[in-house]
Amino acid sequence: QVQLVESGGGLVQAGGSLKLSCAASGSIFSINAMGWYLRARGKQRELVAAITSGGSTNYADSVKGRFAISRDNDKKTVYLQMNSLKPEDTAVYYCYADTPADNYRGRGTQVTVSS
Repeated sequence: QVQLVESGGGLVQAGGSLKLSCAASGSIFSINAMGWYLRARGKQRELVAAITSGGSTNYADSVKGRFAISRDNDKKTVYLQMNSLKPEDTAVYYCYADTPADNYRGRGTQVTVSS
C-alpha cells in the first residue's frame, strides 16, 4: 500500500516561514512528478508547485519568489520551503506523487498564517 505523509504545517505569523515535507512509502519503484497543491476554505484546489524527477520546477504565480520546491529521490520525499508567508496562503496543503502505476495524494497539512 502506498502512502504519502505530510508534515511541517502549523500556525505562523505573516512574514514567517514554514517547511513542509512529504514522504512516500510502500510499493513505489519510481516517481515521476511530485508536488503540492492547496485548498483554501470555500475555494477550488490550486497547484502550488511541482517538480519532475529530473528537477525541473513549476510554480503558481502567487508563490514565485517566495516558495521553493525540492525533492530527495532516494528518500522519496518532496519538500516545500515557504517564506514571506501571507494570510492568503492559509490553506490545507496536499502533496502528490505521480508514478507509472498510479497517482497518489497525501491527507494534507494545515497551514495558517495570521496577520
